[in-house]
Amino acid sequence: MTDTSEATQRGAGEIAHGRRLSLGDPESAWGWGTPAGQLRARRRADLIASRARFEPGRRVLEVGCGTGMFTELFAAHGVELTAVEISADLLARACSRNLPNVRFLARRFEDCELEGPFEAIVGSSVAHHLDVPGSFRRMHELLAPGGRIAFAEPNYLNPQVFLERHLRFVKPLFWYVSPEETAFLRWPLARQLRQAGFEDVAIVPFDWLHPRTPEPLIPAVSAVGRALEATPLLRELAGSLLITARRPPAATEPGERSRPPPGLVPSKG
Repeated sequence: MTDTSEATQRGAGEIAHGRRLSLGDPESAWGWGTPAGQLRARRRADLIASRARFEPGRRVLEVGCGTGMFTELFAAHGVELTAVEISADLLARACSRNLPNVRFLARRFEDCELEGPFEAIVGSSVAHHLDVPGSFRRMHELLAPGGRIAFAEPNYLNPQVFLERHLRFVKPLFWYVSPEETAFLRWPLARQLRQAGFEDVAIVPFDWLHPRTPEPLIPAVSAVGRALEATPLLRELAGSLLITARRPPAATEPGERSRPPPGLVPSKG
């Protein structure tokens, strides 16, 4: 478990990194501003919403909302959204969107007080910034029985992700990666989710469309990417992991456990 001093230091680092990002254009730095990046964002948001089973009126918690770009895409599904962000600088951008049915909170997720339960907890590229074991336990506590989590996170086996986090001489090229963040291998991550009490854990590698893909090449690259996502071994190098898990229901409904989640073909971690 992360001790208090380490958690405080990590939180301070993330706040400082958010301030640095806010001085420019965070969404462009993260790769969401290009035509390919915008397509990736919409697909990612749709996959998360589908896996979390969004329905109008459902209570949803978004962890690490950043500038609110994904918050806006999630809110379009009609859910009642609470969005938490540690960086007040990034959160100011999110609040400026004036989204209906969204409550923004400037807090560190791992130790903040929230009024649950929620029917879903979601996030995009945020769990790898957190104290992972403690965060998963907290999500389990905040979910209603049968509630789901759905996250998209960087895949440690992706070559660019690996280089971003290991080769010192290329790190200045990836300044948008904070010193505190990591990436995930899906097999250990699946174990951590089960240890936190989750069931129906599915972690699927996806996302081969690089944000710098020239616009005319997007259809072709997307088609190749979909094929690679279905190819054993090669799919393990995809850029992201789609992570889904469920808090066990109070009483499991017949057939519920065997029903696959919608979207990509599930691959148990």
